[in-house]
Amino acid sequence: MTDALTFEQIATYPLPGTAAPSGLSFSPDDALLTYLFSAEGSLHQELWGYDLASGERRRVVSPPGAGDTEENLSLEEKLRRERLRLRALGITRYAWAKQGQRLIVPISGGVHVQDGPDAELRCVVEAGEHPALDARLSPDGEWLAFVRDAELYVAKADGSAPPRQVTEGARGTGRTHGLADYVAEEEMSRYAGYWWSHDGEWLAFTEVDDTHIPVYRIVHQGKDAVGEGAQEDHRYPFAGAANPKVRLAVIPRAGGEPTWLDLGEHEYLARVKWLPDGRLLAQTQDRLQQDLRLLAFARGEWSCRELRRETSEVWINLHDVLHAVKEGEHAGELIWASEDTGFRHLLVLDAEGKELRRLTEGEWQVDALEGVDEQRGLVYFSATRASALQRHLYAVPLAGGEIRQVTQQAGYHSVRLDHACERFADLHQSLERPPRLSLRSLSDDAEQALLFDGSEDPRVEELALEPPELLEVTTDEGVTLHGALYRPAGEGPFPLVVSVYGGPHAQRVVDAWSLSVDLRAQLLRRRGFCVLRLDNRGSARRGLAFEGAIREDMGNLEVRDQVAGVNHLVEQGLVDPARVGIYGWSYGGYMSLMALARAPETFKAAVSGAPVTHWDGYDTHYTERYMSTPQLNPEGYERSSVMANLERFEGALLLVHGLIDENVHFRHSARLINALNRARKRYELLLFPDERHMPRGQADRVYLEQRIAEFFSRELGSA
Repeated sequence: MTDALTFEQIATYPLPGTAAPSGLSFSPDDALLTYLFSAEGSLHQELWGYDLASGERRRVVSPPGAGDTEENLSLEEKLRRERLRLRALGITRYAWAKQGQRLIVPISGGVHVQDGPDAELRCVVEAGEHPALDARLSPDGEWLAFVRDAELYVAKADGSAPPRQVTEGARGTGRTHGLADYVAEEEMSRYAGYWWSHDGEWLAFTEVDDTHIPVYRIVHQGKDAVGEGAQEDHRYPFAGAANPKVRLAVIPRAGGEPTWLDLGEHEYLARVKWLPDGRLLAQTQDRLQQDLRLLAFARGEWSCRELRRETSEVWINLHDVLHAVKEGEHAGELIWASEDTGFRHLLVLDAEGKELRRLTEGEWQVDALEGVDEQRGLVYFSATRASALQRHLYAVPLAGGEIRQVTQQAGYHSVRLDHACERFADLHQSLERPPRLSLRSLSDDAEQALLFDGSEDPRVEELALEPPELLEVTTDEGVTLHGALYRPAGEGPFPLVVSVYGGPHAQRVVDAWSLSVDLRAQLLRRRGFCVLRLDNRGSARRGLAFEGAIREDMGNLEVRDQVAGVNHLVEQGLVDPARVGIYGWSYGGYMSLMALARAPETFKAAVSGAPVTHWDGYDTHYTERYMSTPQLNPEGYERSSVMANLERFEGALLLVHGLIDENVHFRHSARLINALNRARKRYELLLFPDERHMPRGQADRVYLEQRIAEFFSRELGSA
């Protein structure tokens, strides 16, 4: 064990115990469990497989050369990695065909195919001048599709024929065919722009036209040379301004004239899915995201029918729960999820969208549909039923009935079911235990094999990380908030640093190893600071009322809840009220600034990383979900901006931003700097010329951690 934590350790990924397998998938015959994994515990991954019959583990695919690296990726691929928050290198994506033994492995802008786990990897599509983006196999594995230079291509997966372009008219116009637009990827979690039909005869695809959106230019100020590659032009849809125009079409695999589908007047195309009966389903949302329509297009004539409509006075959270039952007595039924009770729950619709029955209910939420055993009539899902701080796998009869909890160990379970619904891969973690991947029985949760144990990482024992204490804080309004406290050794009162995100669609206090391996918090703790994480109102997995409390008034209730957390510790005598700081990134950066502006009597110092400073400078889909538009809610936008709250702004500030951040533009910090200068408020500025929203450079991350620790030691002192 060592008491020392170095800045290099804090900045190095994967963090201790977290180099777990990812991308879990069972082969179509359930003979092999495949996953992306680094045997040496680095970011460089290969494709591994576990043979369920023999118990053998082996490499299935090693990338030719170095695979994907930060240096050999195109700009398009780098931006997709930003949307996916992806740090991994080597092999970063693969997929099995739904039938047969073929799998696809995109690498460095090209497409590779392997005809089974023991076959040789073949390059089917060369990288070329333009990368092959978002390559996918048809369900039968006979064909593959990809997007190149704004158009959709189809090729034989066996390489017997060259790729054939099946769409026309986008290249050179600024439009794209078959790619998701920025807000779909960043805010809707829709990363696809085309979809194979079940029989592989048709492709649905989007056309995205953003040529009417003004260019927002990002200059690479830190480059040694100017010229090509020294700037990027983005069509960024700012809140209240124009969105991309997105159309949906279907086209035969062989090409031809596309049929454009009538999506109605809604602004957003949120989800697309083919049904086994040949119908194409599309989910659309209105601009304010309070109205969602589930549309069905009949194959052939492609006529439209509305299957279901969801409305909300708050907003509608998108999800991926939609399953068409193909076999058994419930064949033709659809499993769907709705938040109409205030918590997301499962229900069953008939083929025409009529509600038949509800499978779950209560003041807890369904996180995901994990699988459906159509023969036995069972639905498997992950949910917060046991605790909002945990995630477990459950089963419920498709006909309705008693819910059975499958996973029994306390903590956070991420699962993948086999096709036969007999076993599941369980990546389990808790505050006390690093991620651990095991193969388990669906009937009784019995362990059948252990594939990975993060506690074997020597850094786990070396650092001897003490988990934080979970706590509850009650606000003046009687609302319970969940927190995690990193308490230093010795007697208080201690200086306190609050680690904050605070925004919606996120939950940071869970019974998971991610809290224990928060090395920045652990370093501050060892230097004599208390560190507090608190999920304020607005955060996720607590129901729509808890999340929607911040509607049209951001940065107000969230700060009040963080103050309640600080006061709770002060009242216990743990914390010195004169030495309280706060740090956060992105929405957390915004919260750090609002803490100094709205609660300077509580917070004395803040580190604000990549902050939004005025919501009119962020994108449409995210911002307007919570704030409406600037045209409809001008007072809310002004009230929620940092610049409008500088009159009371006090304390020490370290402002951090990457100059090529294409998500939260440096413009946010620049606007704030102007206002701080005019108001004669003191601040320190730390810039990273070559970083985007998620800092990737090792040297930059090390220096960032050093500056944060030095800042709080100087401004707050230590115990």
